[in-house]
Amino acid sequence: MNDKDKIFEDPLYNIVDFDFDDKVANVFEDMLKRSIPGYSAIISTVGMLTKIYSKPNSNYYDLGSSLGASALAMRRNIIHPNCKVIAIDNSEAMVKRSRDIIEMDNSPTPIDIYCDDIRNYKIENAAVVVLNYTLQFISPINREKIIQNIFNGMNDGGILILSEKIIFEDPKINQRQIERYHNYKKLNGYSDIEISKKKDALENVLVPDTIETHKNRLYNAGFKSADVWHQTFNFISIVAEK
Repeated sequence: MNDKDKIFEDPLYNIVDFDFDDKVANVFEDMLKRSIPGYSAIISTVGMLTKIYSKPNSNYYDLGSSLGASALAMRRNIIHPNCKVIAIDNSEAMVKRSRDIIEMDNSPTPIDIYCDDIRNYKIENAAVVVLNYTLQFISPINREKIIQNIFNGMNDGGILILSEKIIFEDPKINQRQIERYHNYKKLNGYSDIEISKKKDALENVLVPDTIETHKNRLYNAGFKSADVWHQTFNFISIVAEK
């Protein structure tokens, strides 16, 4: 059973930089559903797009796989033979928990799960790559290299699904969207204290980009299209096609 996210509920809890440790892994599913607007729709769409873009004898990557939701969505929608899903996350706690979750699924396409830094992993023969809420946790100086690695290892006609928290160039728009997002979290049961403490914990860990920065990075890597298909407040998802 999944635990409820109460990590930042205690007003005396010391604020430290956010870390994907055992404590977070145990409540991560609840955290995602209550913290990311449209999360369930994005995972469902990962499955739908996989079915459309899947090709025989190809690989499917979930980079920053956490509990493996995108990996499972791809696995359940691959309609061709000789395919494999590769899930990579640098958190041992997340990898361990995701293995338990994936073992309960009996879909035929295999999933290989690795505990590794995605910067160390070469993408090869990819039909679909998912990078959901991962790039934002990587140093900005390394983001271009990661996108280029994905493009280089992707087959023609393949897609990258990139989902991120963003910032807006206009400070007034940015503030409005942040306020709307915080109200969304309140509606999902988070208190002002929890929202404030998590914001502080993420400040030095999650560094968002603008939509324009994301698109420019994708086009510079060589992608022929980069379409925002989903946006709620300051969260977006882009489909980029090679």
